[in-house]
Amino acid sequence: MNILQTFRLAFKSILSNKARSVLTMLGIIIGLAAVIIIVGLGNGLENYMTESFQNMGTNVLTVNIMGRGSTRSISVDAMYEILDKYPQYFAAMSPTVSVSGTVKVGSEELSSTRVTGVNEDYRTLSRYTMSGGRFIRYADCLTRSKAAVVGSYIDDEFYNGTAVGSRIKISGEFYDIVGVISERADSTEGSSDDSIFIAYSTAAKLSYMGTISNYSFEMVSEDLASEARETLQDELYAVFRNSRLYNVTSMAEMLDTMTSMISIVVTILAVIAAISLLVGGIGIMNIMLVSVSERTREIGIRKALGAKKRHILQQFVIEAGTTSSLGGLIGIAAGYAVSEAATQIISSMMDASVTVAPTSYMVLVAFCISAGIGILFGFLPARKAARLNPIDALRYE
Repeated sequence: MNILQTFRLAFKSILSNKARSVLTMLGIIIGLAAVIIIVGLGNGLENYMTESFQNMGTNVLTVNIMGRGSTRSISVDAMYEILDKYPQYFAAMSPTVSVSGTVKVGSEELSSTRVTGVNEDYRTLSRYTMSGGRFIRYADCLTRSKAAVVGSYIDDEFYNGTAVGSRIKISGEFYDIVGVISERADSTEGSSDDSIFIAYSTAAKLSYMGTISNYSFEMVSEDLASEARETLQDELYAVFRNSRLYNVTSMAEMLDTMTSMISIVVTILAVIAAISLLVGGIGIMNIMLVSVSERTREIGIRKALGAKKRHILQQFVIEAGTTSSLGGLIGIAAGYAVSEAATQIISSMMDASVTVAPTSYMVLVAFCISAGIGILFGFLPARKAARLNPIDALRYE
């Protein structure tokens, strides 16, 4: 008997007991679908995190000075000196000052709008593009001008797209809107587009801050993140002599840490889900043992007609492998269908675009595992069938 005939017999046996075959495949279907969905969700979360960090700039080092109570401090000019001292590591630098004052357009107060003081390099650091006007300039920082750059949400919602040239009130004082940043998120209230940027020197005065405690450094390359971070820490240590008075954070390193954590969690969940594949394999072995008992006379007749042990073994192994492979294909289809539904549900329920997308490589590996489980767990019943004595088999009732 050739392989093609063996496959035909396997399909005939599966179709002759449809309900039993579906129940046998159920463990494989559920296990494979669960693994595909979990891995797809993990890929989606990793892609979402990567895109989010790239929007913030993965080549950025964030410095937070916590030494206000110390006799030592560092000025903006000193931070500029560090920038100029290490051109091999740093391409740009901007102080960042958060303003907690009220924002009003006419009589309406913008409660969720963030106001941040920055310099002219912040646009490059954050990869902003302008949809109109200009960004903060060096002259604005030097003269503490009352110039403001607004996000697309403010421009669309309160100025009907004509914000440039208009005015906005921040902490009781009017600021001239000189530019509008292009949309980056979904342009809704509370999003990154609901922001206002002013000169850092103006923001420092507005916040009554004696010193500026937050800075952002753009690195020449993400590959130099470790060296750049160590260099910046050494320079700050030379000033403060206490590493607890400052903190240097690398966005690239934070991204690597978070994606590693996601990978670990996804791997653990996938392993737990894969346990049902083992259960499915046990189910296949159980049904194949039943099938051997039911077809004992058939095996005896085939052996009496000249079938060898390897032919019987081949028939039952292929039948088990075919059953698990069909279950695997159904599980893959179910996994993709649920993944697509999960993507739509996540998008509708959350303000995030997470695509549950299993990789082709993972799907191929999962299918091979499902087929392998069928062959592995089908081998014992197949060997039992192959070892049957033809005389005893023919007498079996």
